[in-house]
Amino acid sequence: MALQTQHSIRNLAAVALLLAMMALLSGGAARRESVAVDEIAHIGAGVSYLQKLDLRMNEEHPPLAKVLAALPLVLRGVHADYSHLSWTLSSKMFSSYLGEWIFGHWLIMRWNDPYSTVLWARAPMLLLTLLLGFVIYVYGSRLGDARGGLLCLCVYASMPAFLAFGPLVITDIAIALFWLLAIWQLPEMWRTPSRWGVIKFGLALAGAFLTKFSSGLLFFVFVAFALSLRCRAVPEQPMEKAARRAWRRRAWRNLTKGTLWAALFVYLVYFVLSWNEPTDSFSVIPHFPASPVLRRLLMPLWKYLRGLLGFALSAGSRPTYILGHAYSHGVWFYFPVLFVLKSQLAFLLLLLLAVGIAILLKRRSGGQLSAIPSGMELHWRAIWVSLAVFVAACMLNQLDISIRHFSVALALLILLLAPLPRMLDLLQSSNWRGARAGKWATIGLAAACVVTAVWAYPNYFPFLNVLGMGRPGYLLVNDSNLDWNQALPEVETFVRQRGLSQILLDEYGFSEPGAYVSQAQIWSCQQPSPADGGQWAVVSANNVADGSNCPWLMRYPHQTLAGGGMYAIQLPPTIPAAGTPGGPPLPADYRYFGGVPFFDPRPIFLNCIRDPQQMQPTLDRMAAAFQAAAQKKK
Repeated sequence: MALQTQHSIRNLAAVALLLAMMALLSGGAARRESVAVDEIAHIGAGVSYLQKLDLRMNEEHPPLAKVLAALPLVLRGVHADYSHLSWTLSSKMFSSYLGEWIFGHWLIMRWNDPYSTVLWARAPMLLLTLLLGFVIYVYGSRLGDARGGLLCLCVYASMPAFLAFGPLVITDIAIALFWLLAIWQLPEMWRTPSRWGVIKFGLALAGAFLTKFSSGLLFFVFVAFALSLRCRAVPEQPMEKAARRAWRRRAWRNLTKGTLWAALFVYLVYFVLSWNEPTDSFSVIPHFPASPVLRRLLMPLWKYLRGLLGFALSAGSRPTYILGHAYSHGVWFYFPVLFVLKSQLAFLLLLLLAVGIAILLKRRSGGQLSAIPSGMELHWRAIWVSLAVFVAACMLNQLDISIRHFSVALALLILLLAPLPRMLDLLQSSNWRGARAGKWATIGLAAACVVTAVWAYPNYFPFLNVLGMGRPGYLLVNDSNLDWNQALPEVETFVRQRGLSQILLDEYGFSEPGAYVSQAQIWSCQQPSPADGGQWAVVSANNVADGSNCPWLMRYPHQTLAGGGMYAIQLPPTIPAAGTPGGPPLPADYRYFGGVPFFDPRPIFLNCIRDPQQMQPTLDRMAAAFQAAAQKKK
C-alpha cells in the first residue's frame, strides 16, 4: 500500500512537472506575440457578450471559448465604447461580419492597452489547454496504465501545434477538450447510467456545441460507434439476441436524453447571452400582444441557427497551398501532409512503434492478449471510431487552412499511444527479447519530444520537422501554419536594433500594426513603388508564395524573423520592372489574402479601422457587388 502511494505521488509529480513545462513554453511564447488574426474578432465579441448580453458579434462561432477569455477582462474593467459605429452598425448579420473586426481592433488597440488586454484574454485559454493535458493523462492512464498516461501527456505537452495555439483566443483547443469529454462519456450510454451520468454526457456535449459548430460531427460518431458494435462485438456486449437488442435500445434512449439535456444547456446559455439583443430580426413573426415574449423565447434558437448558417457559408471551399502548389480548392491530402510535417518526428516514430508492437503482440499471442484493460474496450472503441470519423471529415472538407483545425485528431492520436507500455510488458512476459529495447526506445522518443519543444521555443507557429528537408516553410505550408501576424513584437525589435525610422510592412492580417510597430508603413510586396528602393521591408512568410506572389524578394539580402514566420528584406536601390527577373509580378499573376480571387480585402478592412465612417459605404458597395454577381449568375 505504501509503495502504491509512493508511485501515485511520483506520477502526480511528473504530471505537474510536464504541465508546468507546457505552461512555461506555451505561455512564454504567447507573452512575446502580438494579437493573432482571429483573436481580434473573438476578444471583442467575448467582451460584448458579457458586458451587453448581446450576441451580435461573431455569431458564426458559438460563444463559450470567447466568454471564458473575456471573463478576466470584464472583471478588470476593460473599456468598450458601444456608441461606436462598429457596434451600432453590426445589428444585422451581414454588417456584423465587418463590424466585429473593427470593434475588436478598437477594443484591443485603441480603448485599452493591447499588451495587457491580450495577455489577460489568453490566460483562461492557457488554463484550458493545461486542463486538456490533464484529461489526456487521466484517459491515457485508464486506456493503459500510469506510464501510458504519462507518455500521452509528455507528447501532448511538447507538441508544437498545442504550444502555439493553446493560449490563443480561438475555438480549436477548446473543442478538442469537449470532444474528448463527450467521447469518453459515450460508452456509458450503452451501460445503465444514472440520471447524473446522462446529464454529464449532456454537459460535455453542450460544451462541444457551445464551442464550435463543427461539433455536429459527433452525431456521425454516435452512428459510426453503434454500427461498429454490430460489426464487431466487445466483451461486455450481451450474447443473447433479445438482450442485445434491449442493450442497443437503452443506448439510443440515453443518447437521446443526453442530447436533449445538451440542447437545454445550449438554449439557456444563448438565452442569457442574447437577453439584451434586439429581436428585430424576427420579421417573420408579426406584431401582436404576445409577440415580444415569443420572440425572446425563440431568440436562442434563432441565434444558434443563424450562427450555424454563417459557419456553413464560411466553411465552404477556398483556395489552398501545400507542398509548393497553389490549388483553387481544398485537397484531400492537406491535413495528412500537415500532420506529418508539423508533428515532432519522435511522435511519428512513437506511433509507428505502437502499431508495430500491436501487430507483433497479436501475432505472438494469436489474438488472445489485449493491452486494453478489462472494462475499457468500449472507451477504446469510441476513441478510434471518433478519430476515423473526424479525419474522414477533414479529408472530405475543402476548407484547408491550418493544423489547428486538426486539433481533435491530434489529441485522439496521442491517446492511441496509451497502451504501448502495457504491450511491451506483455511481450516481455512472453520472453520476447526486443521488449527491453522497445521500452528504452519509448523513453528515448518521449524525451526527444521534450527536447524538440525546448529547441523550437518560442517559434512554434512556423515549426516544421526534418521531413521538410530544410526547405523554407513558405514553399511547403500556408496560413497560420507559418504566420498569423503574431510576430510584430519581433519586427519592432528588428527596427529598434537597426535604428530605422520607417519599415515597410506586408503583414498577414488586416489590423493596424502601429500599436506594436509605430514605424510601420503598410506595404504590398506585389505593388512596390520606385521610391521603395533601398529600404527595409518585412513580409509575412505567407505572402511570399501564397497570400501574395512575391518570391522575387528572396533574391535580395534578407533576415529570418520569428523562426521563418516573417522575413526582413533589404530592397535593391532600383526595383526591377514588374514581370522582369528580380522584379514583382504582373497584375495577372497577383494572389490575394484568404484566396480572394480578384482583390486584396486587407485595404478595405484597414480603411474602415482607420475611419469607421467608411463602414456603411463599404457595406453598401459589398451588397451591390453581391447583388450584381447574383443577377449575372441568373
